[in-house]
Amino acid sequence: MGARPDHGALANAFRIPDAPRLVTRALHKSSMVLTEFQGAANHGLTAPIPYDDAYLIQLRLRECRRCEYFSEGRHVEAVDRRAGVIQFHDLRRDPAVDLQDPFHVMHLLLPRRVLNGIAEEAGASLIDDLRVQPTDCFHDDVLGSLFLSMRPALADPREASALFVDHVALAMSAHVAQMYGGLRATGRPPRGGLAPWQERRARELLDANLDGEIPLLLLATECGLSVRHFTRAFRQSIGVPPHRYLLKRRVQRAQELLMNPDLSLMDIALACGFADQSHFTRIFSASVSMSPGMWRRTYLCRAAAA
Repeated sequence: MGARPDHGALANAFRIPDAPRLVTRALHKSSMVLTEFQGAANHGLTAPIPYDDAYLIQLRLRECRRCEYFSEGRHVEAVDRRAGVIQFHDLRRDPAVDLQDPFHVMHLLLPRRVLNGIAEEAGASLIDDLRVQPTDCFHDDVLGSLFLSMRPALADPREASALFVDHVALAMSAHVAQMYGGLRATGRPPRGGLAPWQERRARELLDANLDGEIPLLLLATECGLSVRHFTRAFRQSIGVPPHRYLLKRRVQRAQELLMNPDLSLMDIALACGFADQSHFTRIFSASVSMSPGMWRRTYLCRAAAA
């Protein structure tokens, strides 16, 4: 079968070794890779990508009129080259593209094993193939928005918690399974939220890992659930998905530490799992409508007057 394509193989294909990437932890016994590539005119033909039972899903961020696609060595006609278009490339069919205009694209490397893991959880038939052809191009607002939500994380991976990356990648794969894989649940999905012990355990784990580096799979396993069922039950019980709960807890912990005037903002940022002071300030300000410094001064003034 050959080596599984990873970011290195994709970067080599585009000859852009320093392109940004995000990699999920193992979800359904496999990982997904999100990348962003852009280049100048006359880039030329991409190098071969190793064979794999996976799809490379592309969002075109910039119109690229002079580009020609190939599948299994044959030219692919009638491809929509406009910005905003989503195109699927089957890595079992040796896809390639000859890029002559400047280009800017995002890719999700999605193994079929992930799609079938989602199907199994839903009590549905396995997905033999996506219902797409090399010439098919789609305007998919849901999938496009999920792609774009990852761009800030690609721009600075330090600011993206692995929990957030896992959550969005799982949402993307579930959408693909339903919209393009014909996923139809045959069993009744579980109802209700987390049991009290599951909610307590999930909160404990998240509170102990404010940096967000705890895998979504581990949270689900500790609660005795699949990833998909866990994320649904967590949101139903707590009102927000796990990564949003994590951000809320980071801000709450930061407020506790800001009460100590001897701690620097940088120390607090790192203690609460933020990438740096700038990242801390942006998230905190968006959450409480004032900067950490202003919040501290307000609190100290009130404490002094009490």
